[in-house]
Amino acid sequence: MARFKKKGGRTVPGINTGSMSDIIFMFLFFFMVITTIREVTLQVKLVPPMATEIQKLEKKSLVSYIYIGQPRKSVLGNESRIQLNNAFASVGDIQAFVQSERASRDESEKNFITTALKVDMETRMGVVTDVKQELRKAGAFKINYSTRKGC
Repeated sequence: MARFKKKGGRTVPGINTGSMSDIIFMFLFFFMVITTIREVTLQVKLVPPMATEIQKLEKKSLVSYIYIGQPRKSVLGNESRIQLNNAFASVGDIQAFVQSERASRDESEKNFITTALKVDMETRMGVVTDVKQELRKAGAFKINYSTRKGC
């Protein structure tokens, strides 16, 4: 008569962790490649107006941005405000901003700096006109308006 015996002592083999460090480095390099560092934190609401004729900027490193829109926090009011870098500013601060942007660039790039206006579509044109006048006084004649594609 045959007897069935349970074979004891079977164990599940352990997981091979030899390639674990390779996988971790692959993930690390992947996230380093796809991650971009945000330079400016928007403090204004920004829905750009739509336009049909759009051109991309050639060198984005030569662009300095001016943001205009309502503040995100309602405590700061409902009127459109100007944001330069990470702080709110007035129209009078624009000339100093342009000069500091020029000072931070190489001498060969100073003539190619473009000022991009990112303006909310609900902003009144008077604020934009004031900003344009200040840019003219500062000698920043290359102005770009940021829009989104549509009609």
